Amino acid sequence: MAVQQQLQHSVQSTNLADILERVLDKGIVIAGDINIFLCGVELLNIKLRLLIASVDKAMEMGINWWESDPTLSSRANQLEEQNRLLKERLEHLEEAMGVAS
Repeated sequence: MAVQQQLQHSVQSTNLADILERVLDKGIVIAGDINIFLCGVELLNIKLRLLIASVDKAMEMGINWWESDPTLSSRANQLEEQNRLLKERLEHLEEAMGVAS
């Protein structure tokens, strides 16, 4: 009896792993909206969008926000510094040309 229970548990975890692998490989989108009205006046509108996918699948879909998020990427810090320097150069050029920004 104990051997049969262990075998069933092993099969169930394999199925769960297969399901998780499929979800991450294909991706899944969960979307929903919450609207709260009082006397015909909209008080709150919340749009929920959730995408569950592997990093590879997300990049295939053109989603790569983590590459430019400063809290997640060292490259993002470099981009922020480049952006700051470019803004400073632009301000100096505009001042030299007498152009108001």
